[in-house]
Amino acid sequence: MMSASDVRDGDKEMEIVELRPARSDINLRLDRFVAAGIPDLSRTYLQSLVEEGLVLVDGVPRRAAFKMTPGQVVIVSLPEVESVEAIPENIPLDILFEDGDVLVIDKPSGMVVHPAPGHPRGTIVNAVLHHAPEIKIGGTNRPGIVHRLDKDTSGVMIVAKTDRAQNSLVQQWQDRTVEKAYVALVAGRVQEEEASIDAPIGRDTANRMRMAAVRTGRDARTNFTVAERFEETTLLDVSIETGRTHQIRVHLAMIGFPVVGDTLYGTSKSARAASRIGIRRQFLHASELGIEMIDGHRRTFLAPLPTDLEAGLALLRAENDRP
Repeated sequence: MMSASDVRDGDKEMEIVELRPARSDINLRLDRFVAAGIPDLSRTYLQSLVEEGLVLVDGVPRRAAFKMTPGQVVIVSLPEVESVEAIPENIPLDILFEDGDVLVIDKPSGMVVHPAPGHPRGTIVNAVLHHAPEIKIGGTNRPGIVHRLDKDTSGVMIVAKTDRAQNSLVQQWQDRTVEKAYVALVAGRVQEEEASIDAPIGRDTANRMRMAAVRTGRDARTNFTVAERFEETTLLDVSIETGRTHQIRVHLAMIGFPVVGDTLYGTSKSARAASRIGIRRQFLHASELGIEMIDGHRRTFLAPLPTDLEAGLALLRAENDRP
């Protein structure tokens, strides 16, 4: 369980995060427990807070290796960190569409969306601030990120440039009217032509670094249809009705067809499949995003499959064509 508040320490503003270990956290190291509870910050940065005495267990500073017990209260004081303040950087963006309200980009694999301790530079936010310094959200110069893609997932993303666009997009995500389509290559031959996976997703009780399908998680629904079958892999067209962390990767791994190249949820079989076709990241691409524009018209934006994934598919198709 986590709660947060803001306080001031002298001239510094501190965010106070309260974490309470559950039964599944018994004997988990303090630094790992805090990293799982605050996933937006890097474990290295959170370890430094432990060393500086900014992480208290029942009011007492503890070492990183201190073991957790249910009933304890962990207080994390997050100081204002200048190093993660978003600054403009001249990073090229692959722009699919832009008007006065929104910016739609094709996010490359390997690029993080938000700055944070551990990766303060080279993010989508840094690039957007340089490209469109006029963006005003909430009266400040900052981009309106309303959804994210994992670091190693490529594809279409939309950024709000105005308050009205931000409010509209947030409402559409809450109402689940946004159409989100992906292309995924999975290990194994899927027999069904189409299927839906309806399983709640939450933190993995056995490994807090991962998400999992758990009864106490938040509702999540993933739909897919088979696009192509290969000898040991299947290409899927995937759509999601919800947007939980790692949703597609978790759901497909749960039914025994992990995404090729996924190092967190994959298996030796999915790793071998990635190696065979020269893929060095998870084969997951956000191909379509359908939203209602400010003028009320619905529009769908498309992001073509990147060259690395296309090259991998070409190898698989060549194998299929062999006599």
